[in-house]
Amino acid sequence: MQTTFTQDQLNDPATARSNEILRTCVHCGFCTATCPTYQVLGDELDSPRGRIYLIKDMLENARKPDEKTVKHIDRCLSCLACMTTCPSGVHYMHLVDHAREYIEENYDRPLSDRVLRWMLARILPYPMRFRVALLLAKIGAPFAGLMPDPRLRAMLEMAPKVIPPVSRNDDPQSFAPTAPKKKRVALMTGCAQKALNTDINDATIRLLTRMGCEVVVAEGAGCCGALTHHMGKTSESHATAAKNIDAWHREMQGQGLDAIVINTSGCGTTVKDYGHMFKDTDHAEKAAAVSEIAMDISELLMTLDLPKGEKKNLTVAYHAACSLQHGQQIKTHPKDLLKAAGFRIVEPRDSHLCCGSAGTYNLMQPEISKQLKQRKIETLEAKSPDIIAAGNIGCMMQIGSGTDVPIVHTVELLDWATGGPTPPAFGDKIDANGVVNPEGTAKLASDAKLSATKVPLLR
Repeated sequence: MQTTFTQDQLNDPATARSNEILRTCVHCGFCTATCPTYQVLGDELDSPRGRIYLIKDMLENARKPDEKTVKHIDRCLSCLACMTTCPSGVHYMHLVDHAREYIEENYDRPLSDRVLRWMLARILPYPMRFRVALLLAKIGAPFAGLMPDPRLRAMLEMAPKVIPPVSRNDDPQSFAPTAPKKKRVALMTGCAQKALNTDINDATIRLLTRMGCEVVVAEGAGCCGALTHHMGKTSESHATAAKNIDAWHREMQGQGLDAIVINTSGCGTTVKDYGHMFKDTDHAEKAAAVSEIAMDISELLMTLDLPKGEKKNLTVAYHAACSLQHGQQIKTHPKDLLKAAGFRIVEPRDSHLCCGSAGTYNLMQPEISKQLKQRKIETLEAKSPDIIAAGNIGCMMQIGSGTDVPIVHTVELLDWATGGPTPPAFGDKIDANGVVNPEGTAKLASDAKLSATKVPLLR
């Protein structure tokens, strides 16, 4: 694609990067075949190729964003399926992130939009604030149908019936391995996940310590910054991310780290991009060092020689989170680990398509999100699974809100298969021996998970 940016424009590093990306696009349209919003809406401007044209015109002419451009950029999930498909290697993620930053700085959104985005940015990255918000949403849930704004209805509907108690395992501390020590790793405990589901971090710590890892929860680490980063709020996202970089770099310089392990794939995609995000800042060197050792939990587990498990009479439908399969290009590790643990793995049709969660997308674009959710649930349930497994809390909440099939994090199944407790999400549907109870009370998987009694980690 030919571009005509001026030299003054190219002196801005973000614009120079966008120019590089735009010039790699050859208009082939392969991306339209795998874009979820294009499939749902059928509008060329709701495809990556269409959005690239809009972004090029906006940035190149340094014009004030108009309502049409903002609408189509806002509708992008950032699922990054287009990056997997693109034969030219167009780095759409960096391009759309720059466009969102430009829009945030130059577009005057309607008041309702500004209030909603401000509220999400001030609540979701902070676990205690999010817990309070969930409690208020739980109280207001019966009145969701009275809300005139579908986004407010979506916020009320997402509230779980039971909010899990705080897990003290998420506090800064170190967990000693219970087997001969192989590695010292930092666990990113996240933000929203700590409020929605504390079982995932607990299972991760149990499994890693059992496999010979010292697990450190670093003082000062918290939200990865992804939620505000994808809203174009760069100063806020960088401030949050910088705290993580400083916290983990201190550990690297102290007793050392073999890896920074992340069990929420959306966060993992962002942390692995810290090197790019901070390349022109004082944090550049430290950010690059952190990104270099950041790993998804499945990547780390592939290096730890987990014991093979006996075959289990359980069918697991594996949902590939977009941020894992497209953002991090990790496609086989979770399935290989589950197969080795003895589970029978099936995948849904169109497994490359997004479930519609996409960070805050299900709250800001609820109509499109619901269509994608329904499609994903139908394809998963068509495989008649006993369990659904995923590697991202957003996907788990999204899918779990519409199916009775228990949905758990991949690491919970691996923890269970190697001696850990039965995942609470199983409820009364699957017992400790892996026997399916067809007469089990029909509960939403997310509710079963959140209402379950916590299994203490500390021994």
